[in-house]
Amino acid sequence: MAAGNHCTVTEFFLTGLSEKPEFQMPLFPIFIGIYVVTVAGNLGMITLIVLSSHLHNPMYYFLSSLSFIDFCQSTVVTPKMLVNFVREKNPISYSGCITQLYFFIIFGSAECHTLGVMAYDRYVAIRNPLLYSVTMSNQITSSLILGVYIFSVFSASVLTGFTTKIQFHESGVINHYFCDLPPLLKLACSNTYINELLILVFGTFNICVPFLTIITSYVSIIASILRIKSTEGRSKAFNTCSSHISAVAVFYGSAAFMYLQPGNSMNQGKVSSVFYTTVVPMLNPLIYSLRNKDVSVALKKILQRKNFMF
Repeated sequence: MAAGNHCTVTEFFLTGLSEKPEFQMPLFPIFIGIYVVTVAGNLGMITLIVLSSHLHNPMYYFLSSLSFIDFCQSTVVTPKMLVNFVREKNPISYSGCITQLYFFIIFGSAECHTLGVMAYDRYVAIRNPLLYSVTMSNQITSSLILGVYIFSVFSASVLTGFTTKIQFHESGVINHYFCDLPPLLKLACSNTYINELLILVFGTFNICVPFLTIITSYVSIIASILRIKSTEGRSKAFNTCSSHISAVAVFYGSAAFMYLQPGNSMNQGKVSSVFYTTVVPMLNPLIYSLRNKDVSVALKKILQRKNFMF
């Protein structure tokens, strides 16, 4: 690290999930287990959707995109966290920190909007089932997925670009287990007003807009479900949506706690960020597979095909 008229940092140090050394090693097997389940679950979900022709519809295209996002999001954060558990000092280069921040924002934003798009897809499927194939054509589905990634890259480029203009204190100690915007701004020795404003603007848009889309969609969905005369039909419709609601509640609750309440301490922020960086990516494939009859049937067919081949 060097200092002159400006604060110049070439390396940061992450405090990790816990600053108490006695907690580090016990946490290592827990989080490596979570990461293994996350990788296996999400890559398994993508593979299952690719191999099962009857899952080739918009709902599962969105689900495979969500699994890809969850796999990438966890991979951006968790391996570095695991290394931090077994090292006394947790250095990360300036370029490595900025790179991690950039991809974290991309996949975090993409998850927000993908969950919103999935809610809209369920709204169309239940409210207008006869027009579903027209409303959610392959072209529209592809455009929605592409739009999610384009906007996510734009968000990450703007937020990361302005972060690189900040001058940081020489201490370079980030009170977090990965490079995120709030703890980075606490190290700034230059004005961060624009950065804080951008976090608020993009945070509000990336969290509140998809969440309001989800709420609006599900109010209409529930109203439609209640009009279904068949008990079996109502039960099937609720089962289709309940898994999505579960994933949404955990993800948006923890993300909003971190980014839309600037007064929170970083220790509280670390706890909440564990949910959307590690827990939710692990739970999503489990939620969607265990609560989804089509996925269960597809998995059984794949396993039977494999057994038949041997």
